Amino acid sequence: MTGLSSAYLSTASNSFVEFARTVAPHVLPSGDLPVSDSIAPHATTIVALTTADGVLMAGDRRATIGSLIASRTMEKVHRADDASVVGIAGTAGIALELVRLFQLELEHYEKIEGTVLSLDGKANRLASMLRANLGFALRGLAVVPLFAGVDQKAEGETPGRIFSFDVTGGRYEEEDYHSVGSGSTFARGSLKKRWKPSLSEEAAVEVAVEALFDAADDDSGTAGPDLIRRIGPTMMVVDSDGASEVETDVILAAAAEVAARRGGGSA
Repeated sequence: MTGLSSAYLSTASNSFVEFARTVAPHVLPSGDLPVSDSIAPHATTIVALTTADGVLMAGDRRATIGSLIASRTMEKVHRADDASVVGIAGTAGIALELVRLFQLELEHYEKIEGTVLSLDGKANRLASMLRANLGFALRGLAVVPLFAGVDQKAEGETPGRIFSFDVTGGRYEEEDYHSVGSGSTFARGSLKKRWKPSLSEEAAVEVAVEALFDAADDDSGTAGPDLIRRIGPTMMVVDSDGASEVETDVILAAAAEVAARRGGGSA
């Protein structure tokens, strides 16, 4: 009779916001506005490099909220399955959830299909999961993983392969070494100088430690090995025997040697 919709005549709610959400949602503040970077912890620098037998991945332990150090002991490198590892940079909570879902995805596929996904297939699955996270990324809650593993069918001097991604789910295979995170520019420069073909595991540990030292020198979001607190980077190697973690004592011994050469202590 009045030409108005039933929402104008309803007495179910006395809230103007509820009324506006029903008849004119465009006049309300959007929930899709960017989220401030200062409200959630961020993981920082990850490096990966091929070795003679496979691949090594390392990540510093610092998480930050703006200029505040939120954690000195965050684990950023994780075993994806028996033949691959994944490292995370970006919004920590979402990144850790992504890792857990990725691990479950690979395990579920193996149980259902009775076979293991190829390394390319795993990288493609991770890319699809990132694409599904695009809405969060557009709100400032981005995740940038680094994925690596062994492919015994790979051609070349090493079975190790490394994959990087962007926030839209783009997947890119990297040659020899790569780094992601806030200190990645400095870490990559270090890797460019120190990496050599067919590195032993021991030499690769030292190269990764030095790359994280270099990143920590110039990036406040990255922590170098802390020899005083005995907090070293998280490191994992993948070879024909599977994925395994490098022992903390081995990492700290390499860090002490690098620090002695550089004439300093922890970064």
